[in-house]
Amino acid sequence: MNEPLFPHLVESINLNSPPVSSFAGDIDNLILIIGIIVMAWFFAALGLFLYFVVKFREKPGQKSMRIDGYNPQHKRWITYPHNAVLVFDVIILILAVRVWNHVKIDQPEPNDTVKVIGQRWAWTFQHAGKDGKLDTVDDIKTADELHVKVGDVVRFEGTSKDVLHSFSVPAFRLKQDMIPGRWNSGWFKAQKTGTYDIQCTEICGIGHGVMFARVVIESAEDHDKWIAANSPR
Repeated sequence: MNEPLFPHLVESINLNSPPVSSFAGDIDNLILIIGIIVMAWFFAALGLFLYFVVKFREKPGQKSMRIDGYNPQHKRWITYPHNAVLVFDVIILILAVRVWNHVKIDQPEPNDTVKVIGQRWAWTFQHAGKDGKLDTVDDIKTADELHVKVGDVVRFEGTSKDVLHSFSVPAFRLKQDMIPGRWNSGWFKAQKTGTYDIQCTEICGIGHGVMFARVVIESAEDHDKWIAANSPR
């Protein structure tokens, strides 16, 4: 269920932000495919435009041609590309729906669950303690630092205390709105250890630009040590 939907075409579109989550490559590939299609049509349209500029340029002794748009030979330059664009739109839609279902709809069974709470201008995280359950006395609460185990499927449940925020981890290709009075959920599976940025990508006031945090992805041994060291005594 967590395997990529189609092979990676590139390691990453953004070399400064290598993919870390299990679905990051699928999102990168989708963006790459859309970019290639758009670029191909751009150069095709530009080339055709320049061809027509040269072919139908002003020539001595030749009157200009009136084009009314009813001649089938003229209309085909519109109808054929238009139909081709619709075909590519359907292809993009199919690929996008597959990725959307994989990331947003078909959420796998989690190994761990955390709560994410946004507020102006900080992130608060609630981790399960030694008992592995949320909302118990040994829960670990942290500010601006999320700890997860590499290879675990992590489900997050998020909300906001004040205004609309957006929980974003660029390295995961993850973005989820945090809405006051509503709990939204999502998931990720981190595939590399390390420390990565967390951002708010919804303008939320004067401190929006400094509302950052970090996610620490640890080995199983290091994560167990962190839980043992930070669980309430």
